[in-house]
Amino acid sequence: MASPIILVTGSTDGIGRATAIELASRGAGVILHGRDREKGRKVQRELQATGEKPDLFIADYADQEQIRQMAGEISAGYTRLDVLINNAGTFEKARRVTRDRVEMTLAVNYLGPFLLTHLLLPLLRKSTPSRVVTVASSAHEDVTAIDWDNLPGEPRYDPWEAYCISKFADITFTYQLTGRLEGSGVTAACLHPGVVNTRILRTAFPIMAGITPEEGARTPVFLAMSPNVAGVSGSYYDTCRPVPSTLLTHDRLVQQRLWKMAEDLTGLR
Repeated sequence: MASPIILVTGSTDGIGRATAIELASRGAGVILHGRDREKGRKVQRELQATGEKPDLFIADYADQEQIRQMAGEISAGYTRLDVLINNAGTFEKARRVTRDRVEMTLAVNYLGPFLLTHLLLPLLRKSTPSRVVTVASSAHEDVTAIDWDNLPGEPRYDPWEAYCISKFADITFTYQLTGRLEGSGVTAACLHPGVVNTRILRTAFPIMAGITPEEGARTPVFLAMSPNVAGVSGSYYDTCRPVPSTLLTHDRLVQQRLWKMAEDLTGLR
């Protein structure tokens, strides 16, 4: 049986790097992504010790054109993709907006995965059964209502609120994607990796202790590789087990409105 081909976004640091290293050690063909080429090359060398040198693609998730270019390069260079792990993310202490006038956290954490997943769906369909795994967060539990008038630019900015809504949107994206891909052979799942000692945690809560990136990688690796979840779609996981997300994430009108917002902001239909 051929080794699975797995793209891990944001794999030059933190959970993504740990995920890529663990997947490679299990024999997967890993594709790396990052925005810093030098950091990417360092991880390439690390993974080379486990087998073949993985391909590295560079794209800034704040720039949709770079995401489109990367998707085109991957589609041109590969005949299949078995798993897409949407891991890349950010936490912005101060309000920043992209050139599309979207608040940076929402753009990177939600619109980036939304866009890349859609652009790579033709490649994922060639590998069915295939999987889309998105790293969300238990931070979504702090979203009890959505201030639609404040999105997507978030002129009234709070760093934690921005992060929470972006991860909330990742969960609703997974649920909507599940329904839209029903019968296609492509499944979708999302997860909370734990409170992990990464750059994001150190930026958001400098004195908070976290688990190691290797521990944080366990659930994304499980969802990418385990036969126990083959064909299973539409669930949110914590410590390799399906758990309930908040009732608001299951609100169809909320899901559809966030989906429509992403379609409009990325130009996808």
